[in-house]
Amino acid sequence: MVRRMTLAAAIAVMATAAAAADGPIKLGFGMAETGGLAGNGKAATIAIEMWADDVNARGGLLGRKIELIHYDDQSNPSLVPGIYTKLLDVDKVDLVLSGYGTNLTAPAMPIVIQHNMLFMSNFALAVNDQFHYDRYFQIFPQGPDARHEFSRHFIEVALEQKPQPKTIALVGGDAEYPQVALSGARDNLKDTPLKVVYDKTYPPNTVDYTPIVRAIQATNPDVVFIASYPPDSVGFVRAMHEVGLKTKLVGGGMVGLQFAALKKQLGPLLNGIVNYDLFVPAPTIKRPSVEAFLAKYQAKAAGAGVDELGYYLPPFAYAGVQVYEQAVRAVGSLDQDKIAKYIHANKFDTMVGGVSFAANGEWAKPAMLEIQFQGITDNSIETFKKPTTHVILYPPELKSGNIIYPYR
Repeated sequence: MVRRMTLAAAIAVMATAAAAADGPIKLGFGMAETGGLAGNGKAATIAIEMWADDVNARGGLLGRKIELIHYDDQSNPSLVPGIYTKLLDVDKVDLVLSGYGTNLTAPAMPIVIQHNMLFMSNFALAVNDQFHYDRYFQIFPQGPDARHEFSRHFIEVALEQKPQPKTIALVGGDAEYPQVALSGARDNLKDTPLKVVYDKTYPPNTVDYTPIVRAIQATNPDVVFIASYPPDSVGFVRAMHEVGLKTKLVGGGMVGLQFAALKKQLGPLLNGIVNYDLFVPAPTIKRPSVEAFLAKYQAKAAGAGVDELGYYLPPFAYAGVQVYEQAVRAVGSLDQDKIAKYIHANKFDTMVGGVSFAANGEWAKPAMLEIQFQGITDNSIETFKKPTTHVILYPPELKSGNIIYPYR
């Protein structure tokens, strides 16, 4: 009887394993479908769905279809551990991605590490600095020193101006991403002539930014570096115009100004702001693969209530799952250790160009842009498709125009 039960159990296990091998490859993630980060979260989901459709149309991965399993994290970090526990323990996903941004990636890390899974992160700032996890990879092109790279070029642009600015204000929310961005900016300022005259954070639930801008104005800074998430960024831009902020350069780390919805909402109020970006319709950038992708993406996004332009996150979200696809094909299995070692050792041909990773999982080489909004005359989406509205200031080889300085 014992032998018979053991044999039956073994047969059942073998049947289950065979069914799993023949079943879909499950890719799981949490993503902001509601809340302050929903604009980017929904856009990333569309890009990942486009990739899954493309792979499945080619016959799948390892002969198996791709199945996406994802949940709305509501832009709320406290929901993230539960989502990833469910994905890994209940849904039994084969591969995992992060949600959008630092605040939604960091809470997932302990769960992913506990399960020894690879983790492709979408636009988190220096999250692995605190975990040192060798199966973590990042699709945000900040380079191996992400904490400092993020603000470095904004500060460099400031110091290139004549007359050279002398003072700077630092401000950001009291949350994971702004804190990391501000710490990097402080380090970058240590050996410069810029004196910090204001350095404060504000509560995440802040809704009125006018008092903050007035306090900044009282210190009369030549430069203002802002590390903010989308709702905060809108609040700051409106408050800057309400107060009549007098400074020479402002922006730097304002997340959300890359989104079509916020561009349309703010329109000409964006003029003069200098901010980080990744891809803009400038004549100095030629990426046919991205342009072809955006044509398909924009057709899907038009009726989905998401970022109509898709310049910022969607191409990189697609590139992140391309890395997974190429690595899995190369090793011929879903063995997490083998895939991680392959990703560390190889370069990948992706939507956004060649990508290779440093030891900490960040890009081996940074590919950030510093742009200035110029010549915006209305709030139409067509305005933001013009190459003259996003002027690239950095890197030098992609520079597409001259800065308007000082900020007015």
